Amino acid sequence: MLSDRLADTLNRLNNAATEAARPVPTLVAVSKFQPAQAVADLAAAGQRVFGENYVQEAQAKQAELNRPDLVWHLIGHLQSNKAALAAELFDWVQTVDRPKLVGALAQARQPERGPLNVLIQVNIDDEASKHGCAPQDIDALAAAITAQPALALRGLMAIPAPHEDPALRRAAFARMKQLFDTLAAQHAGVDTLSMGMSEDCALAVAEGATMVRVGTALFGPRPAKA
Repeated sequence: MLSDRLADTLNRLNNAATEAARPVPTLVAVSKFQPAQAVADLAAAGQRVFGENYVQEAQAKQAELNRPDLVWHLIGHLQSNKAALAAELFDWVQTVDRPKLVGALAQARQPERGPLNVLIQVNIDDEASKHGCAPQDIDALAAAITAQPALALRGLMAIPAPHEDPALRRAAFARMKQLFDTLAAQHAGVDTLSMGMSEDCALAVAEGATMVRVGTALFGPRPAKA
C-alpha cells in the first residue's frame, strides 16, 4: 500500500538523518507518469509535496485533483516556451540552469502568488547527457535570480551520475554540499539542497541533502507512459 511505502520511506530518511546527525530532509514524492488517483492516495496518507517532470502532465493532474493544499515542484528539464505555464502552476522550479529561464519565469509569475521558489540545477559530474549549469556558472545565475523580485533563490539541485560504486555517488553529493555552503554564505534565504533519489537518498542525506526526490520507493515501478 502507498501508506506503507510512505511510512517506510520516511523511516528510512529519519534513520539516515539520525545516523549522520543531520536534519530530516523534505520528501518530494515524484509522481511522474503516475495517475492523479495515486497522488490523491498518497496525499490521503499525509504526503503534501509532489514533483513532476513535465509541465503539461502536472497541469492535467492539478486540474483533476483540485487540491490547493498540495505543493508542486517542477523537477524535470524546463523548455523556455513552457516557462510561463510553469510559473503559473508550480510553487517551486528546481531546474533553473540558464539565464534565459530566469527572465521568462520572473515575467510570468503573478504577484498574488508570491515569489516563485527556484533552485539552480548543477551538472555536478559534467555529463553530456544531463542538463544543469557548470559549477563555475552558479554565481552568475544566482545573481540573475536574486535580481528578480518575482523569484526566490532557495538553493541547488543535482542528479549525480548513477555510479554503481556508492563512494563515487557520495563524493558527488559532498561536492554539491560544498557548493551549497558557499552559495548560502553569499545569499540570504538559501536553505535547500535537493539531491538523492530512491536508491541513494540515504547517502545524500548523510552528505547534507535537505530535500530528496523519491518516486519508485513510494509508488512502485513507474508506468511506461502517462
